[in-house]
Amino acid sequence: MTAYRIDIDTRLQRLYLWEPHPDGDMLIREYPVSTAKNGLGEACGSYCTPRGRHRIAEKIGAGQPLYAVFKSRVPTGEIWSRDLEANNHGRDWILTRILWLDGLEQGRNKGGQVDTHDRYIYIHGTNEEHLIGTPVSHGCIRMKNDDVAELFDLVDEGTEVVII
Repeated sequence: MTAYRIDIDTRLQRLYLWEPHPDGDMLIREYPVSTAKNGLGEACGSYCTPRGRHRIAEKIGAGQPLYAVFKSRVPTGEIWSRDLEANNHGRDWILTRILWLDGLEQGRNKGGQVDTHDRYIYIHGTNEEHLIGTPVSHGCIRMKNDDVAELFDLVDEGTEVVII
């Protein structure tokens, strides 16, 4: 696969997929996203989206159908539907694919009380696609399910993710 870089602009609620080129990086894809309702921050328990340089530590969910439900990063066998949601009020739905992030900046988003990986910060699909473009998550980066499935297939573990 091609080595890409992901930039997430929290102000614009956009994810950009770049392919590095010597003459200037080339934009491959652009997607709307939703970051944290509580804004930006790195502290454990803050429910904020962490800033800075990260990498995709793990890709989870290859081959799962759209709207597949995950709990603790394991597919439950459920496919999200409005009926399923109505019977599970208050559940934080992690759907379709998971790109688990790991911070690369010691003391900022890696280690101690600011560790992105230990906070379980993902790029993932959501049941609230109608809210994409608005900060509403619990810290993760939410995407439309079709979009996260496409992104998942384009990137590798180790892909750099910059959250600004």
